[in-house]
Amino acid sequence: MRSVIIGAIAALIISIAVTPLAIKLLTRAHQPVRNELGLASNAGKQRTPTMGGLVFIGATLLAYGIGHVALLPLQGRPHLPTLTGLVLLGLFVGAGLIGLLDDVLKVVKRHPGGLPGRYKIVGQLLVGAGFGALALYFPSPEHYTVGSENVSFVRDIPWANIGRIGAVVVFVLMVMATSNAVNLTDGLDGLATGSSAIVLSAYVLIAFWQYRHWCAERPKFSACYEVRDPLEVALVAAAAAGALIGFLWWNTSPARIIMGDVGALGLGSLIAGLAMATHTMLLLPIICGLFVFVTSSRIIQYVSFKTTGKRVFRMSPIHHHFEMAGWSEVTIVVRFWLLAAVAAALAVGLFFADFIHRAGF
Repeated sequence: MRSVIIGAIAALIISIAVTPLAIKLLTRAHQPVRNELGLASNAGKQRTPTMGGLVFIGATLLAYGIGHVALLPLQGRPHLPTLTGLVLLGLFVGAGLIGLLDDVLKVVKRHPGGLPGRYKIVGQLLVGAGFGALALYFPSPEHYTVGSENVSFVRDIPWANIGRIGAVVVFVLMVMATSNAVNLTDGLDGLATGSSAIVLSAYVLIAFWQYRHWCAERPKFSACYEVRDPLEVALVAAAAAGALIGFLWWNTSPARIIMGDVGALGLGSLIAGLAMATHTMLLLPIICGLFVFVTSSRIIQYVSFKTTGKRVFRMSPIHHHFEMAGWSEVTIVVRFWLLAAVAAALAVGLFFADFIHRAGF
């Protein structure tokens, strides 16, 4: 537990301290903002630096290392990074690099389009398939893999075996869906940052509970979890959550820096990786309920307009609908954070309800 707490605190301190420096360095790295509809949230943001995701990705990596150092007094020897940690951080960095390329093109070309969508998809496919294969094809000495061949809800569903290839395919779809959902949500100051911090905090609770009831250490306990390196999962999630909270200090309204695609795509992929590592695939849409809500509004708007020529919302994603209805940016963000917290709490409640049932309490 100490390493998880130290990792979270270290990430928060690093992020909150380094972000002002990043603001100065990235002052010229601002992407063009289209505001034909006169959205209040876009007013004055033409000069706001982007690519702030570099800060919390870097802070997470440093805090991960610090968390491992914190284990030395307990174990008396270096606690080397595990494959689980490398897969999760690799997803974070790999998808972040795709977003970074998109951000750089926006800044250099001065065009909001950035990297063409087909190249983003190819990049996400490569990142998801590469790290998905690492997660499924390389077991630990205890025969645990980072991911599972079974579809999972709060744990593996015994009869839902889809094989390794099928599991990698499903994981790629999870990476693409979640990373794009976070990217869609990143439309108001602090919205995606705060919501992602809530989701990551929920995964800290889930992963740490799995560590405390891990089959590798408590094989005879009926409610134990057959997962790999759950403490490592909790450390990564805690470090990322701490880094986001530190970044939120500067990203909340009025934002002095925005995360950009480097942050949004990286966060979405990391969250998908956490769902895979904790064997909670079908719990992901619940724990990310706000992201599902925002993405659904975009899909509904698109399908309605293409089929009937009518728009369901004044503008999509739905946070802009409320903005055009007269809600202030801060009001929308805070209320959406509440929705994110309710969804995450419901998911964690379902997770613990399953444990209580199996443990016979």
